[in-house]
Order: sequence, then structure tokens, then C-alpha cells
Amino acid sequence: MIVTILSERRRTVPRANMNDVARVAGVSLKTVSRVVNRKSGVHPSTARRVRLAIDQLGFRRDVGPHDAARGLSTETIAVVTEDTANPFYSTLICAVQEVAHEHDRQVLAASSDEDPERERELILDFCSRQVDGLVVVPAGGPHGYLVPQIRAGVKLVFVDRPAGDIAADTVLVDNVGGAAAAVRHLARYGHRRVAYFGDAPQQLVAMGPHDQGSVATALHHVLRRRTPATAVVTGNNRITVLVLRSLATWPDQPALVGFDDFELADLLEPKVSVIAHDVSALGKAAAELLFARLDGQGSPPHQLTLPVRLIARGSGEIRP
Repeated sequence: MIVTILSERRRTVPRANMNDVARVAGVSLKTVSRVVNRKSGVHPSTARRVRLAIDQLGFRRDVGPHDAARGLSTETIAVVTEDTANPFYSTLICAVQEVAHEHDRQVLAASSDEDPERERELILDFCSRQVDGLVVVPAGGPHGYLVPQIRAGVKLVFVDRPAGDIAADTVLVDNVGGAAAAVRHLARYGHRRVAYFGDAPQQLVAMGPHDQGSVATALHHVLRRRTPATAVVTGNNRITVLVLRSLATWPDQPALVGFDDFELADLLEPKVSVIAHDVSALGKAAAELLFARLDGQGSPPHQLTLPVRLIARGSGEIRP
């Protein structure tokens, strides 16, 4: 069931927050935060302008569990990904940091290790630390536990996959279009039995999470059966690398198209054909959507889908 919380929020009169103060005073959110928290570094005339805006709007600093949600900036946002060591996610985090820097925010990052329970612990811990907002690459599972946080004003944007069971801002890549492009490309080269190695839980479909042993076993299953697959599509760069390692000693390699480009893909033999997309654009789009919410945008949850493109390098052009 999709949980929608916007109608409830619209019945209440919104309280002035620090974004409102910054807008009226004509200063940055960071400047308002410094005045509210009695920090140095603000010119006296600017501080007076901020205090006048506070009085005009009736802004109040509430001391309680939802201070950040009510407008008291902690000057930080958090990013939760599956694996911060993966170049895909490190590139995404850097893109979020670039946008955050423009908004005078710092970025905290953590890995869920593809574990939904670990992800839940991390997100709730960041919420308890009152970060201003979160960018989340979901590991799976339901996200209804976030409804109280969202109702309290916490801003979240999900990236790469939608949330499990809540309506929330989401930035995706065109996975469906990319998969269709990969299969059409392989079909043009004569392939009719295509195996897929993906991320989540059968004949020619092997879902993960995967490690080197499970990939080797799954490859043996789909490539050594009586009617074997002649081509493989992989769901992300990590799985592509695992498949390449397992195929290194195979005498007759199948065609391969992998989701996500990766370093050295164009230097291997054969060069790896991929469904590529702009990871930096993905991170920037998510961060910009998050900061739009932090600036007071109140429209219904938005889903943005970014394009992909097929890069034919050689491995996807092997004929059966």
C-alpha cells in the first residue's frame, strides 16, 4: 500500500522556518543558522536584519526531537548508499556534495551493505541527529517506518530505486528502457536466449545479492544447460566485474552487456559493451530536488527518470 501524507500536512497552518527567515532577511540559510545559534561571524547589521525577520514572521526555536524538521538547520545532509567504496556510489556522493556546498551544507555518508535492516538503522540514526535531509539509495524492503519522520518534516529523496511502500521524491535512470535496449542489441546479433544477473531475489534469471561464488555457480547453470544462454545482461557494474572474473577461464565466452559503465571497461579484451548513464547527473538531480524541498517546495512527490545510452564496444557484439 502506498502511504500518502501530503493531504494531512496541508490541513495545518505552516509555521515559519529558517528558510522563511532567510528569504525575508535576504540572507543565506547558513547566516540565519548562525544568528539563531548565537555563533560569531555575522556582521551586526546583517544580524539585526535577521532578528527583525524572526520577529516579523514569529519564528520560534523549539527545543525537541523535531527541531531540524521545524526549521532549525543542522547544516548537514546525509547520503545512504549500498556501498560507499563502489565507484558508482562515490561518484554519486561527490555530485551530492557539490550541490550541498552551494547551499552551505556538509554531507555525511554511510553504507547499508545491501541490508534493509542496516539501512533502516542508519536512516533513523541520521533523523535522530536532526540532519536537514537525506538522499537514500534503498536496499529494499518497506519504508513505512519513515511516515512519522516525513510527517514531522524530514525531507528525503530516493535514488536509483523507488521507496518500498511510501510516496516519496525519487530520481531514477531508465532501467526498463536500458534493459530493452540491451536485449534488442543482443537480438540483432542473433541471440535468443539471454541470461540476466540482477540485484534482488529460475531458469535464465539469477537475482542477488551476488558474490564471486554465487556468480560462478549461476553462470555454470545458465551456460552449461542443455539449451544454454548465449548472452548475459548484468544489472550493475559490480555484478559485471564478478561475471568477467568468472568468465576469464571459459573457452567460449557469451556475449555480455552490463548496466553502468566502469573504469577499464574500454581496455579489457573484448571491450565491455554497457548501458551507460551520467551518475553525476543522478546525484545532482537528487540533491537539487532535496534542496528544493528544504527551501519550502510543497508539491506532491515527484519522480524524475534520467536517460541511458548503449555503448557498443565488443562484448555485446559477439555472435552465438
